[in-house]
Amino acid sequence: MSSIQATHAGAEPLAPAAPALPASLVLLLASGAGFAVAALYYSQPMLGVLAADIGAPTRTVGFVPTLTQLGYALGILFLAPLGDRYDRRRIILAKAAVLCVALLLAGASPSVGMLLAASLAIGLAATMAQDIVPAAATLAPEASRGKTVGTVMTGLLFGILLSRVVSGFVAEHFGWRTMFVAAAASIALIGAAAWRGLPRFKATTHLAYGALLRSLATLWQRHGALRRAAWAQGLISIGFSAFWSTLAVMLHGEPFHLGSTAAGAFGLAGAAGALAAPLAGRLADRRGPELVTRLGAALVVVSFAVMALAPLMAPGAQLAVIVVAVVGFDLGVQATLIAHQTIVYGIEPGARSRLNAVLFTAMFIGMAIGSAVGALALAQWGWAAVTALAIVSSAAALAVRLWPMSGRA
Repeated sequence: MSSIQATHAGAEPLAPAAPALPASLVLLLASGAGFAVAALYYSQPMLGVLAADIGAPTRTVGFVPTLTQLGYALGILFLAPLGDRYDRRRIILAKAAVLCVALLLAGASPSVGMLLAASLAIGLAATMAQDIVPAAATLAPEASRGKTVGTVMTGLLFGILLSRVVSGFVAEHFGWRTMFVAAAASIALIGAAAWRGLPRFKATTHLAYGALLRSLATLWQRHGALRRAAWAQGLISIGFSAFWSTLAVMLHGEPFHLGSTAAGAFGLAGAAGALAAPLAGRLADRRGPELVTRLGAALVVVSFAVMALAPLMAPGAQLAVIVVAVVGFDLGVQATLIAHQTIVYGIEPGARSRLNAVLFTAMFIGMAIGSAVGALALAQWGWAAVTALAIVSSAAALAVRLWPMSGRA
């Protein structure tokens, strides 16, 4: 008789611990999320070269990243919930195929009209990243779910932070069309690996599409933990987006006079913060995600408060302080997001895709608000107003997490 089968008189048999996911599968999930979300950002450093090449006005070409982000937001809201209704593996493979074609169309675009249409399609299909993360949460055993989600989110975050650096280099040396073709090739490889390596997923609901979307509101009303996570992540995203959307303008002016390349290089500092994301996941597994949300939000508040002191220093010291603050607040934002995902995925396992859609919709609403209000604050009152906005919004997120709440939150 095995040790698992052996029991004391009257005692329940011990269940074997669920095995951890193979490292190769975690790497596939992390890479898939990273390459998918990177497709949203490849175009941004290439807009100047792109506009000159296809003879489009700079103002019109500026709609390329706008439509890409709009497509992503619409995809999160209207496509991501399908992961609860159908096999996630099939959804990931279908989106990979569409994303590959859309990237090739963008690279072959003879006019800005075709490029804009391809950009919208890229945004919609890039939401395969939002199918991969719930898939990782479903596959991972509960004891290591936070660590697994954190590792996959690290891949996603590196896709966001490093895509601009890569596309700028490739476009400068090989042309902007080459970048889109290379991106399509990367998605094709991910799709082939997913076809071979991903298991099938059982549907957790049989709701019709309309009822599936209506259930988002039901989930919002039913679960206080979901509302709390969405509010906190949305608030913390305001300051995050306000900083990144105004950084290049701030660095271009007094006293720095730095170009867009320098602003893009700050993404490498953010990547250093993203490296610690799996640590946040492990801490959530061991000490609970609630503690991580509070520590993460507090780190964001402190980082922006330190950044607010930068104007009192010499220009060189200001840049050093901003770099340190970027590492700090990026780590705080990502740790809070991973902890919120751990909370949300544990609320109702059969609705993970829909819960994820609600959380990320709130996050993108916060980012949109931060981008708009941050630009206004910088134009009207300067960089100090941007940092003040970030401090207030992140402090509000911390207050949401500290506010007493009955039940699981």
